[in-house]
Amino acid sequence: MKHTLLALALMTLIFGCSKDEEKTKNYIPRALTKNESFNFSSDKKSDSVTIYKLNKPEQAEWLSVKFGDSTVSIQTDPKDPKKATNHFTFAEFVNTQKTCVLVQIEDETALVAPSFLISLKEEGGLQVVSLSRPTKEGPGEKSGLGISRLGRTGHLVDNDFFITSVTAKAYLLKRQDPEQRIDGKFLILSPDRQTIVFATPKSLYQVNYISNETSTLPLPANLPTDLPTVYNWVQKSYSFQKSKQGISFLTNREDDKIVDISEFKK
Repeated sequence: MKHTLLALALMTLIFGCSKDEEKTKNYIPRALTKNESFNFSSDKKSDSVTIYKLNKPEQAEWLSVKFGDSTVSIQTDPKDPKKATNHFTFAEFVNTQKTCVLVQIEDETALVAPSFLISLKEEGGLQVVSLSRPTKEGPGEKSGLGISRLGRTGHLVDNDFFITSVTAKAYLLKRQDPEQRIDGKFLILSPDRQTIVFATPKSLYQVNYISNETSTLPLPANLPTDLPTVYNWVQKSYSFQKSKQGISFLTNREDDKIVDISEFKK
């Protein structure tokens, strides 16, 4: 009798595991449309989005996302269903509705693994959106890669996208060179949390992700390029001021108005 019960238990366990494996759905990512919002909600239980951790003794910890009772798998190659993964090294909700997740896939072969938004659609169902923009070879090719959390304001992705927290709105950041991602490191946010300042090798590059306006301030040639030194110098030399259009940019403390010095960019 004991052997029979044990056999039944094993069969149930095996069947349950197989059933779970079958409940995986592949999604082919689409491109992001400029300034999209992903703060959708649903009262249907089948539209629930959850994040869970898995950690086996022989494996490192990784994260997965479920939509309803199915595990979400992202097909990284639209033409090859075999190139898909449901393992993420980063997964975090970016809206209060908890229906939009920012993820980065687990991929040790890539320079830096790509990131995606997994979000409920406005009309129901699920969508996966790619956070990727082509960039040419050059100094910005490897700059700012990965996901950086900027406090409670949002997430900076590859120096190319800004995803706001709470509302899950995705912005494409205006580049210095349209063909290459911003060559710099995040330095500071403006008090209104709408302007991102990057410390680039020769200047401060400022981009207001709401208006898409930018401003560039040169750095002294003899100033060390480490972030703490640049930050301290900026604190002493500049302050945020708003233009007539209400856009905050760093300006010289002695100036009474916004000065456009983009023509001095080298």
